[in-house]
Amino acid sequence: MALDDAAARAATERICHYFEHLSPASLGEIDRLYTADARFKDPFNEVRGTAAVRGIFEHMYVSLHEPRFVVTQRIVDGAQVFLAWEFHFRFRRFDTERPQVIRGGSHLQLADDGRIADHRDYWDAAEELYEKLPLVGALMRWLKRRAGE
Repeated sequence: MALDDAAARAATERICHYFEHLSPASLGEIDRLYTADARFKDPFNEVRGTAAVRGIFEHMYVSLHEPRFVVTQRIVDGAQVFLAWEFHFRFRRFDTERPQVIRGGSHLQLADDGRIADHRDYWDAAEELYEKLPLVGALMRWLKRRAGE
């Protein structure tokens, strides 16, 4: 049975709450959020299955200080959901004192039970990440300026 509007909105609320309160401890509950064969894709990863999705978030906690998501907007159209978000963190390997923010969006396709069957993140890795790294950032900003001339 297809997801009705009320169920889709309730699922979206549950998903937003999960991501805004994500922690290493809550990663064990990821199979309640994603279908067993869910696909996840972002600028660096393309995986299938809850174990692989969990691995991406586990790596996030190893690589970054205090990562957290803030959902700023949501659009629900049946089983299609789009979330605009901010991802706040600090680099572990570089200047750990400066907070960073990546702004992006997620397109989610919900299964009939309200879990995520397909999750695709959209964000500009060059602008939102590479430009913030030492050395690489200087090169990226220079290239951006040159391309704009």
